[in-house]
Amino acid sequence: MNFIRNTIAVLVGLGIAGLIITLGIRVFPQWVTFEAFAPFEHWQRFLFSMKDDKAFFGFLLFISGLGTTIGGVATAIIVKYAKVAYAILIGFIMLFIAMLDVIIFPYHPTFYKISIFLTFFPFSWIGGKIVEVIYERNKKKEISEKVNKSK
Repeated sequence: MNFIRNTIAVLVGLGIAGLIITLGIRVFPQWVTFEAFAPFEHWQRFLFSMKDDKAFFGFLLFISGLGTTIGGVATAIIVKYAKVAYAILIGFIMLFIAMLDVIIFPYHPTFYKISIFLTFFPFSWIGGKIVEVIYERNKKKEISEKVNKSK
């Protein structure tokens, strides 16, 4: 049962990260050069149209970090054990996807290619740590309430 729960948690985390990246790209109308909701259907044409826009790739790094953090939080909330490890798994999968993107499509600037390694793991780790800290505080609070009730 834990395997199914953990698999669903990872899929939910990846879905949330992808949704946040999609919504982030759609925030600026000048970047919307596609008809569909998500730019991923025509990604090569979209990247080609953005290849000289350094601000877009900087924002893409930011929004990817934000999406990975929130996806890591969602994953860590759903899984029962190893919350930070599963959140980092979201970062690893997102990094793998970003590396494939950089390898397949040659339109990324150099700073983006380097920065993806510095973005996905730390942000997903932060997402897992947020949930772990909240759960630890709640656990300590419950223990102190039990101790105070028994007195």
